[in-house]
Amino acid sequence: MASEVKTGRLGPFPHVSIPVFSISAGLIVAFILFGALFPETSGAIFLGAQAAVADYFGWFLILVTNLAVAASLYLAIGPYGSIRLGAQTETPQYGLFSWIAMMFSAGIGIGLLYWGVAEPLTHFYAPPLQEAESVAAAEQAMVLSFLHWGFHGWGVYCIVGCALAYFHYRKGLPLSIRSALYPIIGERIYGPWGHAVDILAVFGTMFGVVTSLGLGVMQINAGLDTLFGIGNNIVVQLLLIAFITGLATLSVLAGLDGGIKRLSNFNIQMSFVLLAFMVIAGPTLYIFDSFVENMGNYINEFIYFSFWSEAYSGTNWQVDWTIFYWAWWISWSPFVGIFIARISRGRTIREFTLGVLFVPATIMFFWFTAFGGVAIQMELAGDPGLIAVTQEAYGNAIFRLMEFYPLTDIITGLLVIMIVMWFVTSSDSASFVIDMLTAGGEADPPKVQRLFWAIAEGAIAAVLLVAGGLSALQAAAVVAGFPFAFVILVMMYGLMRGLSRDHLVLYRYEQWYETEKEVEANLPKAYKGEEALGGPPELAKGT
Repeated sequence: MASEVKTGRLGPFPHVSIPVFSISAGLIVAFILFGALFPETSGAIFLGAQAAVADYFGWFLILVTNLAVAASLYLAIGPYGSIRLGAQTETPQYGLFSWIAMMFSAGIGIGLLYWGVAEPLTHFYAPPLQEAESVAAAEQAMVLSFLHWGFHGWGVYCIVGCALAYFHYRKGLPLSIRSALYPIIGERIYGPWGHAVDILAVFGTMFGVVTSLGLGVMQINAGLDTLFGIGNNIVVQLLLIAFITGLATLSVLAGLDGGIKRLSNFNIQMSFVLLAFMVIAGPTLYIFDSFVENMGNYINEFIYFSFWSEAYSGTNWQVDWTIFYWAWWISWSPFVGIFIARISRGRTIREFTLGVLFVPATIMFFWFTAFGGVAIQMELAGDPGLIAVTQEAYGNAIFRLMEFYPLTDIITGLLVIMIVMWFVTSSDSASFVIDMLTAGGEADPPKVQRLFWAIAEGAIAAVLLVAGGLSALQAAAVVAGFPFAFVILVMMYGLMRGLSRDHLVLYRYEQWYETEKEVEANLPKAYKGEEALGGPPELAKGT
């Protein structure tokens, strides 16, 4: 059976699915019950554990994310870039636009709407190293926003996605986290170690999506309240969860091409429409000027902030922001990495790494400039009240900004629709990935299990929202994702080791070696280092 797995001839890998499904489902139910029945106790435990991770292992998370960026760049420009994720003659399974749209929807799409205005403004009025609400604070706010949503996070996704895509499409192993460990532990990936890694992936994915769903419905509720004055309450939020879960269920049952791909294309199209509106209706010249300057500042301060750990300042700003973000990106990496791997068959490693690392990050940089940068400019020019709204609730910041643009009600309605759709695509993508993990790495998992996980996400979000345990479970998701920092290091090593033994790399080395032998055979004897000829030492040494 092992040989069949390695050649990709085995179907759904049923021998690894049962323990992953049962144990992960049991752990999720246990944590949900604990959080719902004992919200104060669970909150204290999970928040304390999150603080401990940040306080004692922040330096480690900083190193891991930096290594992920360095490894991604090496894959893009190094000797393995031309290796294709699949047969060397294959073409990409999805077109560039659909590929980027699905990658964006699964990876971070909702962050555009939730944090696009709120985070730059927050760093502007509460900066770590500058005077609050100054020009220097404005510049640093954009650099920090770029840092948190830029190359480091996507570098983590890139490493996980590339490793899984390589071992699945190139070596025929299951499309699950365990496969990246094959060069290190071999057939033991089908035993307890492999189960443990996949269970952690299911756990982190479920709680990451659930907490985002819970926070997202609060933002949607705020937008509907702005439009229709329906009030901000738990009943509306539960109805929104049910509606979003229903759409996500239909999408995930429709499959990757029929549901997720179509919704992802719609989302990215609407996002570009909204971005174009912001550029045309807003301060157009300022947006382009500041985007260029923000990029320059980000690149200029990239090394400093990448390794900054507050060792000399003694503050906790980084614990609340950068360290939290690194842990959060890592906790989401199993879900996003598997999904990106699933949609990347036929691309070369160079195409994959450059696309994952730079395209989404660049779009987000421009988005943060057009939204958050403009909000900061408005605050510098006067007092439109954006800071006060942001301090009250992060999710309300973007709706307040829209009040200064034409067609406010229409744009607000579009924002609400986009938030719903982004959450639907995140939810159905997560259900698809969890189903693949619990189905033993099958690339096209059973629809019944897809239905189970899609409904489970909505049910868990509803329970937590009623119990008031969203913040505690968000902390639990980060703590659960922390072990993946170690897994990612192992995956980097396993990927590099696997690539060094790829048949294309070995073939090229063999060709190079044969060419070198042929050249050496045609050289004069003196240039072969045969000192018996009595020639000059430099000739005898082959120089």
